Amino acid sequence: MTSTPTDKRPFHPAELGTLAVMAWSGEHPDERGDLAFLLAYALGDGPGGAEGTSAAVRTLLENTRLPVGGPVVDATTRPSFPVSLLVEAGQAVVNMPHLNAQCLVPPEWLAAVRERGHAYFIFATRPWPEGSPGVEMTQATLSAFAGDEEMLAGAAHCLLPARSLRT
Repeated sequence: MTSTPTDKRPFHPAELGTLAVMAWSGEHPDERGDLAFLLAYALGDGPGGAEGTSAAVRTLLENTRLPVGGPVVDATTRPSFPVSLLVEAGQAVVNMPHLNAQCLVPPEWLAAVRERGHAYFIFATRPWPEGSPGVEMTQATLSAFAGDEEMLAGAAHCLLPARSLRT
């Protein structure tokens, strides 16, 4: 018996540990108004610690065809893209093979998504234990992580079309 080789590495969701998603909106240089951002990150509390968590995130992203450190993937032009965004009842839900993650979103984020029809999704490969859900997040703390050049260079980036149950 022969098998077809695959370029996908085995992925085990438990290796991610705790995964969180955070939403915010802000100005964008294209001057079309605010852009809605979603940041997915792991806390680094998986069984392999921070290094194991980072490796698990990289495997997930590679298997999902989200390039780490590569160009921004425009999923608004790819209807069968394996990552999707559902916006409903004040929440954003990101669906990927092997996982779903959701977060509450502020009204200004919803307004930015309605205006543009998409959100800018960043999936960090570097764990962020300071971003633990339930811990008060300051703008400075978020900016320090989300604006860090090294984190951004090692993350996957894509534009996700916002869908709702009505569309």
